[in-house]
Amino acid sequence: MTIKPQKILPQKILILAANPKQTVRLRLDEELRDVKEGLQRSLNRENFELRYDLAVRPRDIRRAILDYRPNIIHFSGHGAGVQGLAFEDDTGFEQLVTGEALAGLFGQFSKQVECVLLNACYSEVQADAISQHINYVIGMNDQIGDKAAIEFVVGFYDAILAYNPQYDEGSPVEFAFNIARNAIELAGVSGESIPELKKKLI
Repeated sequence: MTIKPQKILPQKILILAANPKQTVRLRLDEELRDVKEGLQRSLNRENFELRYDLAVRPRDIRRAILDYRPNIIHFSGHGAGVQGLAFEDDTGFEQLVTGEALAGLFGQFSKQVECVLLNACYSEVQADAISQHINYVIGMNDQIGDKAAIEFVVGFYDAILAYNPQYDEGSPVEFAFNIARNAIELAGVSGESIPELKKKLI
């Protein structure tokens, strides 16, 4: 009897973005374009899938995770420290969602979600809450400029896509985080100390 080798399922990346009315305009379209470009040029692109949702409302977070079952969840937008992350309400204006609420949701999917990336200013407090349930969570400990935020994200996904355990130190997320921080420095902009990696305590 011939045993067929198990098919390796692709890693799923879910990007959720929001830039509500009357908030500072972010270059979310540029960030998304650069991530997609990195995926398309990767030699390992068949091992990854990408879905992105824009103008996300709180209920859209739940629906996207239930429908897509991602391994990496990435939020791009505004953060307001302890008040939460800025999603949109039904009219397009800001609706803040707390770290505790997000942790309560993401914790239901801890068997599949390996990493959450919060590319938003002052999102470290949400990262702390979510890291009680998810193995790796990245948040920002201060305000981060558009250029630094984009360089970080592009560097992160370039490294995740190219990770090779034969050569690279640490887990894929740890390796990608270190490359991404360095990407900010390589670009000659400030902010390399702003991203923070939180690990779930076992």
